[in-house]
Amino acid sequence: MAAYANVRVGKLRLKGSESSAASSMSTKNKQKKRKAEPTQNDVDKVDTTKHGGWWKASYFAELTGPVAIEFFPFSYIKSCDNGTFTFGAPHNEGDEPYPEEILTAVRISDTRIALKSGYGKYLSVTSNGKVVGRSEAIGALEQWDPVFEDGKLALMSSSNQCFLTCKNDDELTATATSAGLDEFVKIRSNAERNVKKASVIEEEEDASQVELHYVKQFQCFQDKKIKVNPGDVKNLDAARKSGTLHETLLDRREKMKSDRMCK
Repeated sequence: MAAYANVRVGKLRLKGSESSAASSMSTKNKQKKRKAEPTQNDVDKVDTTKHGGWWKASYFAELTGPVAIEFFPFSYIKSCDNGTFTFGAPHNEGDEPYPEEILTAVRISDTRIALKSGYGKYLSVTSNGKVVGRSEAIGALEQWDPVFEDGKLALMSSSNQCFLTCKNDDELTATATSAGLDEFVKIRSNAERNVKKASVIEEEEDASQVELHYVKQFQCFQDKKIKVNPGDVKNLDAARKSGTLHETLLDRREKMKSDRMCK
């Protein structure tokens, strides 16, 4: 009996009792809460679906090929046939950009791109800061610096160091000296998200191959032969480093007088 007196007496806790049930309920609530929290990947998928399969670019390597610049929710910049740009009407969820709202991003260097409209002209900035698309080739005025910071993106013109802005509701300008709410954009793409593949561009090719690929895009073939400027290609290497590669390529094609797109 003395042995039983030393046994600590307490309330018997059975499986399924109130405290046990409360503990089990707490665990289930935590699991439900954990499952309910969407991952960033889930958020991105929903966002892409809402924009008709066009995903938001998050870093420079993704800026290549067909793109659309979204200034307002579901609203993109729109190119006009007179070479000017305006803001398109908002789309419904699930709709993709219209053809006149799709641009082509061309990477010039590790930090700069050029943008070509659906009319085949490059976007440039005039002396008063107006953005137009009337250039046949990429020069100093046609270069843009995408600036990524804290998950936001702004496009700065390399020529006047001003940001693309939506302060004017009627036309697109690059007149803002700093980036704020009116300058933040989302650049969307429907290209395959393969950064490694996208990064294998002109930087890994020699100058002669770069010129050959460039000529193939525009030349009217005669006798099924591609005609390339026979001159020295050393100036192409220098142009690539200085950011004037496409302008130099156009000059070389112009001298051949066999391309339908030359001036």
